[in-house]
Amino acid sequence: MDITLVKTFLEVAATGSFVSASERLFVTQSAVSLRIQRLEDSLGRPLFTRSKAGAEMTPAGKEFERYALGLIKLWEEARQQVAIPDGFTRSLTIGAQYSLWPRLGFRWIDALREEMPTLSIRTELGMPDRLTRFLIEGVVQACLMYNPQLRSGLSVSKISDEELVLVASWPEPTLDLAGRYVFIDWGPEFVQAHALELPDLVNPGLTFSLGALAAEFIVKRQYAAYLPARYIKQYLDAGQLHLVPGAPRFPYPAYAVWRDDLDSEVSEVAKRTLRQTVEMAGQAQEAVIERLKTISNNSQIPVLGSSHDIP
Repeated sequence: MDITLVKTFLEVAATGSFVSASERLFVTQSAVSLRIQRLEDSLGRPLFTRSKAGAEMTPAGKEFERYALGLIKLWEEARQQVAIPDGFTRSLTIGAQYSLWPRLGFRWIDALREEMPTLSIRTELGMPDRLTRFLIEGVVQACLMYNPQLRSGLSVSKISDEELVLVASWPEPTLDLAGRYVFIDWGPEFVQAHALELPDLVNPGLTFSLGALAAEFIVKRQYAAYLPARYIKQYLDAGQLHLVPGAPRFPYPAYAVWRDDLDSEVSEVAKRTLRQTVEMAGQAQEAVIERLKTISNNSQIPVLGSSHDIP
């Protein structure tokens, strides 16, 4: 069976739409329809009921879904085993959001290679939806992300509280940022707290859903934004970014998501080295928060939105 047809089926099943599946797979809607038709012809049963509202799985489709997940998992295991280079005995594929690779993901890889020299490591980049799909399909076995999605066969554990802090690309900035602010969408909790605490900056005309990648935009222009303290320490040390005194911080938890069937020895080493890496990365974050306290003449930096009741 063509594994591409199975992956296409799972995309349509997950999104409930041929259009959405085509966007995720970067193919045309007609290509998705053709693949599903070929799969249905092979199985001799319709897998979806099509309507203007989308695509709903038939009883046969629901039955096939669990086999499809198993097929993808077996395919990925086989592909990874075959691809293990000479001199290596095991493999691990790690995924993470962009913001979590510098100072965390890369250092985790360093620790893993030191602990398990015969472990072959591959990496993936993506947003939570894409990474979760990779986890379910077995493309990756462990992921670092901000907004995990609970799924059968996956385990989620909180690894740290990232601190989002307000920074600007010019020296001695203040909270008067009209016309020079970029709103980074860090999720609904941040959006709500930001609207309550900093209402004048709610509609700046520039809204990015790029996470820490927005730092590359900020440092080369006269703008300010909320970015992870751990991530931007390198820019602070280089004088490219500057903390805004008196600006509230925002705790933003990061999580690790693991496949439950990950090799037990690899799992034990991966989890231990990740804890160690998080502890080291936390030191950089604490240094940034201490610097913010110093320039703000405040031993306790307020949390964004904490002065209002947020349901």
